[in-house]
Amino acid sequence: MLNRRHIRVKVMQSIYAMHQHQGENLEREEKFLFQSIDNMHDLYLLMISALIEIREKEEEYLELASKKHLATKEERNPSKKFVKNKVLELLSNSSSLHRAFDDRRITNWKRNDDIVLFLLEAIKSSSFFEAYMEKSSEENDFNEDRELIASLFTEVIAPNEKLYDYLEEHKLTWLDDLPAVNTLILKQLKQLKPHDEDFSVSKLYKDIEDKEYVKTLFRRTVLNETELSKEYIDKTPNWDTERIAEIDTIILKMAICELLKFPSIPVKVTINEYLEIAKEYSTPKSSIFINGILDNLVKDFQKDNRLIKAGRGLL
Repeated sequence: MLNRRHIRVKVMQSIYAMHQHQGENLEREEKFLFQSIDNMHDLYLLMISALIEIREKEEEYLELASKKHLATKEERNPSKKFVKNKVLELLSNSSSLHRAFDDRRITNWKRNDDIVLFLLEAIKSSSFFEAYMEKSSEENDFNEDRELIASLFTEVIAPNEKLYDYLEEHKLTWLDDLPAVNTLILKQLKQLKPHDEDFSVSKLYKDIEDKEYVKTLFRRTVLNETELSKEYIDKTPNWDTERIAEIDTIILKMAICELLKFPSIPVKVTINEYLEIAKEYSTPKSSIFINGILDNLVKDFQKDNRLIKAGRGLL
């Protein structure tokens, strides 16, 4: 689930927060960092569980409507095409998903079913839903079912403002995580096959190395901030160092840390990753400023034989 860029962003945000409240307890700050990363996995599970809850709410509605004293013919014999959607049934019956929900205590929608009902109403008002329900067939087609859920997730659920407001209020860090989480879920939905018996819950870290990378990048940057800042301080003659955006100084320190203390990460990867982060999280001119400094530093490091990279093609 987590890629290296997202890890870098999480570390950057934690160092920034540490600066803001002048945190000095490294272990406590590190704990908060890993907690914010764990919360990303909770968001992933929460968004998937919304699909399951939406199906359950519609099933409940159809059942109650059919038992009304003055139920219409349509209410007594409703179309169950949506609740029998094969992708929704696969998610609902997924043992791996339900284990993950239990492990992480994902019960948000049970306590906030108004959000689920709002999403269901938006779904039933959509053109995707109407076109899907109009197609009559004796048995649901998996490909058609998968296409519907992917479209609903992309066009109706993910951009829903009420859902967005709930996520923002519940955990502020989720807003930064949401694009990556939604992209992953959509990819997984589109990759589902008719013969799949369970849903493969994405792991938070690709491997143990990525988890260790979080800790190492955070600690090596924080513990060496003074030393790292000295590397670029005389490389900014046209900039007032006290007016350089704090996010920019953190990005520079992290990038320099990677260049000097992470021999397995290619120079180009480090520079490109932090330039992209600067474009997204700092000022419009930040990426140009950071690129110029890093470019000069790399030349100096190479000249002084300080840029030690292990493996081919890492320079």
